[in-house]
Amino acid sequence: MKINFYGLQAIYLHEMDRFRRTLGQSLLSPVISTSLYFIVFGSVIGGYVQNIDGISYGSYIVPGLLMLTLLTQSISNTSFGIFFPKFNGTIYEILAAPISTFEIVLAFVSAGATKTLIVGLVIFCTSLFFVEVQVQFPFLMIFLLILVSFTFALFGFLIGLISKDFEQMSIVPSLVITPMVFLGGSLYSLDMLPEFWQMITYFNPVVYLINGLRYSFYGISDFNIWISVGLMVTFFIICVIAVSILLKKGYNIKS
Repeated sequence: MKINFYGLQAIYLHEMDRFRRTLGQSLLSPVISTSLYFIVFGSVIGGYVQNIDGISYGSYIVPGLLMLTLLTQSISNTSFGIFFPKFNGTIYEILAAPISTFEIVLAFVSAGATKTLIVGLVIFCTSLFFVEVQVQFPFLMIFLLILVSFTFALFGFLIGLISKDFEQMSIVPSLVITPMVFLGGSLYSLDMLPEFWQMITYFNPVVYLINGLRYSFYGISDFNIWISVGLMVTFFIICVIAVSILLKKGYNIKS
C-alpha cells in the first residue's frame, strides 16, 4: 500500500502547530497540577507515610501521576483534534483530499501521541525537582510510554469520532479515566487496602497499566508485567478495529 506522506505530514504538522500555539495551556497546566500533587502528597502526606516496598512515598507516586497525565492528555489531544474539524466543517476538506482513512487516523493519532509524550517528558523532569526517581528498566519504560500514548490517543480519536458535542467528548476523560487512575493504585499500594477492596480493584484495567510502569521504575509490581503489556496490546487492537469500522461507515461524519 502506497502511503501519501505529504497528506499525512500536512495533518500531523497542523496538529503540532496547534499544540505550539497553546503551549502555555498544554504544558503549564499539567506541570502546575503535578507540582501540587508532589507538594501535597509527596511532601506533606508523605511525611506521615512509611516507605512502600522500600521506596519513599513521594517517589512511589511518580509512575501513577505520570500515567494520569498520559491517559488524560492522549485522550483529550486526539479527541479534540478530530472533533474540531467536525465541529467547524473542515472535516469534509480532509475527506475530499487524496488521503486514505488509514493515513488520516495515523496522522491524528501520531500527533496526539507525540504531544502526550512531550508533556509526559516535562512531567517526568518536573518530578526530579521534588523527589528522587530511579528507572531500573529504561527501555521498558520508553516502550510502555509509547504504547500507552498511541493506544489512548487512538481511543481519544474514537471518542472524538462518536461525540456530538463538547460535553460528550469530556465525559470519558473527566468522569471515567481520572477516577479509574486514582482508584487504580496511583497514590497507594494495593497491599494497603482491605482484601475486599483489593478484589474490586482487580477489575480496574488502569491498575495494571500503573503497575507495569511502576515496575519499569522500581522493579516492583502487584502483577506480572506481561499482564500489563498484554492488556494494553489487546485494547489497542480493539480500538483499531472500532475506528476502522466507524470510519468506513462514515459514522457521525458523513451524515
